[in-house]
Amino acid sequence: MDKLFDWDLYGKLFALPYVQAALVAAGILGLVAGVLGPLIVSRNMAFAVHGTSELSFTGGAAALLLGADVGHGALAGAIVAALVLGLLSRRSSEHDSVIGAVLSFGLGVGVLLLWFYPGRASNKFGLLVGQIVGVDFASIALLAICGVAVLLVLLVIYRPLLFASVDPEVARARGVPVGLLAVIFAVLVGVATALGVQTVGALLVLALMITPAASAARVTASPLRATALAVIFAETAALGGFILSLAPGAPVSAFVTGISFLIYLVCWTVGRMRGRVSIAAPAVVTGPVVAR
Repeated sequence: MDKLFDWDLYGKLFALPYVQAALVAAGILGLVAGVLGPLIVSRNMAFAVHGTSELSFTGGAAALLLGADVGHGALAGAIVAALVLGLLSRRSSEHDSVIGAVLSFGLGVGVLLLWFYPGRASNKFGLLVGQIVGVDFASIALLAICGVAVLLVLLVIYRPLLFASVDPEVARARGVPVGLLAVIFAVLVGVATALGVQTVGALLVLALMITPAASAARVTASPLRATALAVIFAETAALGGFILSLAPGAPVSAFVTGISFLIYLVCWTVGRMRGRVSIAAPAVVTGPVVAR
């Protein structure tokens, strides 16, 4: 516990190149997750994110076994997962069952691939719970390119995508390509999920993709304010979790999930208090207003 408050140790750690690279990686992931998160929540895609992360984990495990870059493997696995989920679950009634089938398949294959991998156990563990200190400046380039690409595509499709997310039936009647937007957005989510595999791991990527947006939804109904708050919450969790994990050398995902959940509890409390105030406010008027 004393290490958490050893500022001299933090000063030495922040001077290390791999720590600086990890901070940049956490910042990029926080931004992308915060921007995509409110749309994921409004489209009820939390389970889809978990399913995508499983095939992202499978792609990373395959890359680890083949000696390729884990980031590229996770990215390929996530894109495949997004396309599979988008094409197989055309109807909302079968969406969860398709995700469940893909999720279990991806996790099973990933575990088998890790069993074949003869290398260090820490590399296997890092795919599941994150290993952000392993991110180098070459990986930062991939993170930055993917992050910018996701944000640019989202900027182009944001208005029709938001329309389709709020009221898909009316959007379809107005000529909005709801099905195509769903597939494109699934790919964007897949790319963002792949970025989180090396940072918080495949099992806990929901802490950045879902929890900050769910927290923002508790305190505001405005899409723009929710996005701004989700970015702030995601950056706080990503950067704060990484910084707190540095001195003790603990897994970063534990701190990221802890901060995310603490933010959610605070926002949930604020939302509940606001709800009680709005319900109690009309009770102030107890009788008809008499004109004088």
